[in-house]
Amino acid sequence: MPPNPRIIHRREDVAARAQREFDLLDAAVALLRPEDWARPVLRPETRAPWTVKDALAHVTYWKEHHVRAMRRERQPPWGDVEARNRTVYELWRNRPPEDVVAYHRAVHADAMRAIAEAPDAWFTGRPRAPQWPADLVGHVAEHRGRDIERTLGQPPARG
Repeated sequence: MPPNPRIIHRREDVAARAQREFDLLDAAVALLRPEDWARPVLRPETRAPWTVKDALAHVTYWKEHHVRAMRRERQPPWGDVEARNRTVYELWRNRPPEDVVAYHRAVHADAMRAIAEAPDAWFTGRPRAPQWPADLVGHVAEHRGRDIERTLGQPPARG
């Protein structure tokens, strides 16, 4: 398999891809019925038993994490990726779906502001993978398809 090509990204392209993925995820969220939020997603037995709601909280946290990185802000001292995922799960698992949806929408609005405000060098500084920034696009798409659409028997939407 050839190595992943690297490209220089443009602000407009990143903004468009992030908005398109948000729109797809938000459309899937809008289709959820009250009972769907508690449906388990397919996960290895060694991992926390996530629900659809947990998957949305997870991708939203990582989107928020990426926004803090773009702004060069301090990150919460929650340890490695697995520790962060456990903390996010614990923080959101008992919250109502409406809170998670509000979080998802607020973080996206903040992400779009961060993209607009980021210095040009953030985008053009070095070649990156085509799916960059993953936590605003690729990671969201992965969980949307695998954890929401597949769990609910919906056909995967294309971003």
